[in-house]
Amino acid sequence: MKVAITSTGNTLESFIDQRFGRCAYFVVYDTESKSIEFIPNPNKDAEEGAGPASVQLVASRNVGKIVSGEFGIKIKPLLDSLKIQMIVLKDHEKKMNDIIEMLNH
Repeated sequence: MKVAITSTGNTLESFIDQRFGRCAYFVVYDTESKSIEFIPNPNKDAEEGAGPASVQLVASRNVGKIVSGEFGIKIKPLLDSLKIQMIVLKDHEKKMNDIIEMLNH
């Protein structure tokens, strides 16, 4: 399964980004092949609609779960309709490699 994680940067040492729609990067991790893809978020500076546009971006990568610090109120119904699970992780200190390790267990 592919999992999108919101990230402050494009390395495994980057921290989780608390903002879903306006995160700096999405890290798409495939739990089966163990592949990792860093996708710059083109919506981070959008005036409006960053959340729904970001949902479209990660949904186009066929993710089944999204890990982020928080999601806007418009996001849950969108993700529900796409059958994508939201995982809220409030720990600001988690790095990408920590989260990927948690997903592997």
